Amino acid sequence: MKKMILPVVGALLLGSCANQTTGDKLTASGLDPQKFVAEYRGDSTALYSLVNANGMEVCITNFGGRIVSVSVPDRDGKLQDVVLGFDSIQAYFPENNRCNFGAVIGRYGNRINQGRFTLNDSTYQLPQNNYGHNLHGCDVDGSFGWQDKVFKVVESSDTSLVLALDSPDGDNGFPGNVKAQVTYTLLADNSLDVRYEATTDKPTIINMTNHSYFNLSGDPNKPITDQELMINASAFTPVDSTFMTTGEILPVEGTPMDFRKAKLIGAEIERTDYVQIKNALGYDHNWVLDTPRDTTRTSGNVNDISTLAASVYCPATGIEMQIFTDEPGIQVYAGNFLDGTVTGKHNIKYNKRTAICLETQHYPDSPNKPQWPSVVLLPDTPYASHTVFHFTTK
Repeated sequence: MKKMILPVVGALLLGSCANQTTGDKLTASGLDPQKFVAEYRGDSTALYSLVNANGMEVCITNFGGRIVSVSVPDRDGKLQDVVLGFDSIQAYFPENNRCNFGAVIGRYGNRINQGRFTLNDSTYQLPQNNYGHNLHGCDVDGSFGWQDKVFKVVESSDTSLVLALDSPDGDNGFPGNVKAQVTYTLLADNSLDVRYEATTDKPTIINMTNHSYFNLSGDPNKPITDQELMINASAFTPVDSTFMTTGEILPVEGTPMDFRKAKLIGAEIERTDYVQIKNALGYDHNWVLDTPRDTTRTSGNVNDISTLAASVYCPATGIEMQIFTDEPGIQVYAGNFLDGTVTGKHNIKYNKRTAICLETQHYPDSPNKPQWPSVVLLPDTPYASHTVFHFTTK
């Protein structure tokens, strides 16, 4: 299954904020832009809207580089907002919610065993915020990773937004002064193109991703268990009862982890007789993709991402999301810990399994597993990662 990805065309407007959403007009997804204008720790936040000729709209805030809404046409042409989030910027602040909805995750997406790794004979201790491990590069209380930082708006236009963040040496225990950038571009074919870049002044590790929660029904009252998932992967990395990868790579064949042919997300998600479902309370695993993978991780390298990595399809709306990436893995999390205590957009409570996350990435705990693709970032080798979310209907 192949789909060629079109290159990004057209110059961006340096320093402009042409697509900053202001005034009293609501976005297509019903967001009030004024509710995203604020200051957080001395930095200004706002809402930015990307719109293409098809009417597809993506709303992003520079707080955590978060995708707030993605409105795509269903099979009848009606726009559906297919990601979870909040109606105001204050709801994203860690003082009010400890969540990763829509955020850029860094420096390291996923878990690092006991929050500890060794690089060039130096051992680094990160905050332990998740079963004794470090999750998503956050502090001890699960906040103030990159998802809780205000990004600088570098460039913007009606269809593209470039955000940048400076992460100082020692940020949550990570070495090196890192300059990171994420570019969101809305393409004419209803694709959201996401490109990550970073540089460092001394050796460090990096594993950037996006943590959007998707529900292609457009209604987060409905579970995602009746939507269809395909993952182009013949293997996955199993976890123990603390969600830490064991170091094994196991075949999916003959297990509930086999999504090489599309099947309902809910078909085997309660198979607690299978230890991996039991350990993760459902699906919360990294799959080893059978796609061409980026081995250089070098900025500017042209990597092949024309092979489909994963897809989700909602029979009720006809919306399909196809994912293409040069990353070697994808973490699939099926909303196992959503429990109705968080109220999101349009006053909807987010209950268990009402969203699915598909985080393109290097594997969890790669710094401690030298047999896996490296996540080391060196001063003379800039980092780059590329993922496309393509929306269509059938």
